[in-house]
Amino acid sequence: MDILKEVFQGVLYFGIGDNWKALIMYVIGGVLIYLAIKKNYEPALLLPIGFGAILVNLPFNIVGIVTEFVGGEMVDKGEVGFLEVLRSAGISTELFPILIFIAIGAMIDFTPLFKNPFMIFFGAAAQFGIFMTFIIALLLLPLLGIGGEEALKLSAAIGIIGAADGPTTIYVGNHFELFKYMGPISVAAYSYMSLVPIIQPPVIRALTTKKERLIRMDYHEESVPKLVKILFPILVTIIAGVLVPMSAPLVGSLMFGNLIRECGVLERLSQSAQNELANLVTLLLGITIGSTMLADKFIDPVTGLILLLGLFAFVFDTAGGVLFAKFLNLFLKKKVNPMIGAAGISAFPMSARVIQKMAKEEDPTNFILMQAISANVSGQLGSIIAGGLVIALVTILIK
Repeated sequence: MDILKEVFQGVLYFGIGDNWKALIMYVIGGVLIYLAIKKNYEPALLLPIGFGAILVNLPFNIVGIVTEFVGGEMVDKGEVGFLEVLRSAGISTELFPILIFIAIGAMIDFTPLFKNPFMIFFGAAAQFGIFMTFIIALLLLPLLGIGGEEALKLSAAIGIIGAADGPTTIYVGNHFELFKYMGPISVAAYSYMSLVPIIQPPVIRALTTKKERLIRMDYHEESVPKLVKILFPILVTIIAGVLVPMSAPLVGSLMFGNLIRECGVLERLSQSAQNELANLVTLLLGITIGSTMLADKFIDPVTGLILLLGLFAFVFDTAGGVLFAKFLNLFLKKKVNPMIGAAGISAFPMSARVIQKMAKEEDPTNFILMQAISANVSGQLGSIIAGGLVIALVTILIK
């Protein structure tokens, strides 16, 4: 009878309560699943996020997903659902972002960057939008009643969205204990990362001429000593840990994954990190992010502002890289294709593929993928360093 009573109360709540919010979340979840299946936009992320958003907004819950309905209200009865377990174990402890970066590090080949070391500057230039958005968010959040330390912390997390780096965004948000905003922050970060093929091309075309997009770049196939590949992740970890200590966990995990790849004696572990670990953690991370999208918390003016400012940051990160390349061309004899600058964001390797596709559309014989990859892996490092700098800056301001 108790079970039937709770079922009846849940149905009654869904029928006459604030069900419009839940219905909106169903639509949002459906759109994410549609983009994953029909458009093939990062299906490994968007599909579990969309399904998690639907699952967590069921009108009543007697199976222990996250919370339960009693008397038409969501209450904590001390029964922890499985999504709550995943959130506590994977996101609150920062375990999922760390594991994701180990997997990404095992996937990255820094060889193109070694052959084009000046591309590392594009990884820095493409972080411009992070700090620009941080300032704008600080000005706008008080209009929604968010000020003081909370505004500083939330502005930092919103700014990092522009790097199109989901794990770093989650890491920053969790570091500042922005739990009630993790839903929109995480969804914005991963959605914009998956929408790179849609968002970046218009921005690039608006800032470049056809002549600039036709620029060819030389690429040399000389080999890189294995010792360099092994020392690189070790030295980067030490340098980043000394200069930007707050970035050490993410940089360290990324470089550890890369060291597994390059050492040559852990091939099985490298393949496991690139495949089984990456797939499993991505799956769990996606549905856990979806579970943070509770209707009452997600449907809020702050969510709209986060999504808009996240898009603004992403556009400005892209624009910053392109404009930096155009600026360099004022002084270089051998010109750089400005589209390369847009690959300085952290969305690896999606952004590099988008740049190569655009180059082939302009000239089918123009091959700039390796240069784009160089800028892209630089952006992966740049976004982590930027995240550490933002954490350090906000911590200083709060004190």
